[in-house]
Amino acid sequence: MKKQLLLFLLMLCTVIQVQAQLDYFFPNEKFDSQIPNPEAFLGYEIGEWHTRYDRLVAYFEALAENSEMAELQIVGHTNQRRPLVVLVISKKDNIQNLEEVRLTHLQLVDLQQNLPDVSAMPAIINLAYSVHGNEPSGGEAAILTAYWLLASQSEMAQEIRENAVVMIDPAINPDGRDRHTNWANMHKGFPPIADPLDREHNEIWPSGRVNHYWFDLNRDWMPLAQLELQSKIAWYHTWYPNVVGDFHEMGTNSTYFFEPTKPFGSENPVVPRKNYEDINSKFATYFVKALDNIGSLYWTKEVFDNSYPGYGSTYPDIQGGLGLVFEQGSSRGHIQSSQRGDITFPFTIRNQLEISLATMEAGVKEREYMHRYLREFFETAVSEARADRVKAYVFGDEYDDSRNRLFLKLLLDHKIKVFENNRDLTAEGKSFKKGKSWVVPTSQPQYRMVRSMFEKVTEFADSVFYDASSWTMALAYGMPYAGQTAFQSGNELHELPAQDLHFPEVGKYVAYLVDWSDYFAPKFLHHIQTAGLHAEVTALPFTSATEDGSKDFPAGSLIIPIGFQQHDEATVRQLLKEAAATSGQHVYATTTGFSLKGIDLGSNNISAVRTPKVLMLIGQGTSQYEAGEIWHLLDTKVGMPITKMDLSLFNRVNLYDYNTLILPSGFYNILNNSQINHLKDWLNRGGTIISLRSASQWLQSQEIVKEEYLSLELISEPAFLPFASRRDFEGAKAIGGSIYLTYLDNTHPLGYGYRSKEIPVYRNSSIFFKPSKNKYQTPVRYTENPLLGGYISDANLEKVKQSASVLVSPVGQGRVIHFIDNPNFRGTWFGTNKLFLNAIFFGDKM
Repeated sequence: MKKQLLLFLLMLCTVIQVQAQLDYFFPNEKFDSQIPNPEAFLGYEIGEWHTRYDRLVAYFEALAENSEMAELQIVGHTNQRRPLVVLVISKKDNIQNLEEVRLTHLQLVDLQQNLPDVSAMPAIINLAYSVHGNEPSGGEAAILTAYWLLASQSEMAQEIRENAVVMIDPAINPDGRDRHTNWANMHKGFPPIADPLDREHNEIWPSGRVNHYWFDLNRDWMPLAQLELQSKIAWYHTWYPNVVGDFHEMGTNSTYFFEPTKPFGSENPVVPRKNYEDINSKFATYFVKALDNIGSLYWTKEVFDNSYPGYGSTYPDIQGGLGLVFEQGSSRGHIQSSQRGDITFPFTIRNQLEISLATMEAGVKEREYMHRYLREFFETAVSEARADRVKAYVFGDEYDDSRNRLFLKLLLDHKIKVFENNRDLTAEGKSFKKGKSWVVPTSQPQYRMVRSMFEKVTEFADSVFYDASSWTMALAYGMPYAGQTAFQSGNELHELPAQDLHFPEVGKYVAYLVDWSDYFAPKFLHHIQTAGLHAEVTALPFTSATEDGSKDFPAGSLIIPIGFQQHDEATVRQLLKEAAATSGQHVYATTTGFSLKGIDLGSNNISAVRTPKVLMLIGQGTSQYEAGEIWHLLDTKVGMPITKMDLSLFNRVNLYDYNTLILPSGFYNILNNSQINHLKDWLNRGGTIISLRSASQWLQSQEIVKEEYLSLELISEPAFLPFASRRDFEGAKAIGGSIYLTYLDNTHPLGYGYRSKEIPVYRNSSIFFKPSKNKYQTPVRYTENPLLGGYISDANLEKVKQSASVLVSPVGQGRVIHFIDNPNFRGTWFGTNKLFLNAIFFGDKM
């Protein structure tokens, strides 16, 4: 009897302790005891530790197992194979008939169907957390939100379950979240340390903000460069949620931010004004009430950007929903000092939780309104398209099948209707060939996404940008395109067209030939080099008598001569066939080294291609984004391994084991004189350095190169200005991200594979170098009127016009290739990737 009483008292104490823990987040709430609460399941109070992603998923699994009102779905996986999960919560009938609910909701998007009875339809609400892995309060709030929604006996919880389907993404970036979770937990003090200088609050490189490839996933909703967002967007278009909450953190000294954002200046030009002026204001009243109720401060109508379509809070706005960015001042650990006192992890979680509940409440209360808006959004898209002077965009690159396919996939992934071009035509001075080009009509439900992909915008309501001011994806892909005043096309494209690759029949050949113009030609070259085949490259064009007739091969084309291979002819053929199949390349063969036009195959203008041995310096002081873009490019587009070495290990490296050194933007002052001398010696003896942006400034500061900065007479400025205007006045001088047209010397090894002599580039820095004093070594420079899209001040535009985008500095027998503009920006600048890859494969030929 005593043992039973003792057991009862222990259980009672546990219940009281757990309830005390829950009271901070849910005062006076009653919960269903059949639903496992987070503290009991995890073994600690929410906010006491940072929850590992596997434990978070395990808890969601437990919720789904213990409630008929929940279903856990796996919608994809990260690069590190963590599952991307969505916990769906609604009343039992909706969960059992989820597909029927989905199809009914999609009738709102399908303009061919009548408007369903919206009064009987649940709100579709998506709460998405921790897209930045080191903004952890969102993931913890996701746990509490899911528990409350399933277990709370309150009228509001019951109303939401009855009238909504809530879909909780606990972490869009699980890989980054676990990186930060481990960091915060392993540096936790007992008691926790609030000092901002403590190691817990200062992650090492790379931070948990980024994913496996060190990408910022909150910039990837439009480019879709990463697995996480490819999965997210595929899922998104199966539902078209009415409301999407996008939960973030900001600096510790801030309070809480929710929309509306800064009028006009922070808003996307294609989104209806109704979204910003009516719906945002309507929802904001719920957030005001929620935070006022617990005494938390907040701010609105200021800085945060809603213009770039690649944000998680902007993309839904361009899909007929309401995207909402939420920003909580971060504890960046368990507790941290701020200007208002110590900020604790539980405090940040509670604010995110209150806004989560308020978002669901608003979504339910305004559900009929939001359903009608979703239909109205796509109806007005079509009506606006009818009034647009541009009725269609035609696009396509005659010589680059792979880049065409990459762009087609992007359009189809965003549910943009694409049609075959059934005729040869010329538009805006550009030629488009039947079978090599496609047409996108503007008159379609995704009209606003079509504008985002193709429009060039250069006029803005503001001159200060939180992020990019231009995002024209057709320019990022280097895609030839033109607007048309009439729409004429062939069949609609529903999937990527099948590839019909050319490969020669068995024969007695002197050499195999491959045009370097295709995007995946570097993948082909790396494949055959890894297989031990000898390859050569031509510096001048020629016309060959191939087994398929006369073919033109421009500068940069590959030649695989049979007579210089270590493998027999049959093995060479098989290896080439495998490489062509995996890279999508057309391969031709010739029985003679004598060319019909131009140089012969034994010319001194044809030389061996060295096999790249690439080292990239990374670590504290370098850009994790640029390093990640390079790693991702070589991993996923070339299949080439790259050694990523931390700067702190430079004293251990023998640079002569490598022929190419990549320096992402950064400052390399950690290197001592002895190490710099080693670098100079290696460079003088034939090494190739590829430097990006500020890395070129560092090389200049060390006198490793001796280029010249560009400086113009400053435009006169007022002697006095109001103190409050300083942000806007100085911010307007920055180049936040815009697109420019450049001249390309496609006879230069850096220009191999380009058929055009003009290409768009992306600039987001105020670094200006003069063109090289060597008249042959500025392969990419700006045109006289370069601005294609985005904001730039008049003074900076004048500098751009007179500066170099890419230049080469010969140093002894080596060279430094300076990319002043990032050719790999956010993994989506397919139009300039080849400049960078040419620097790797042909750097020794410059």
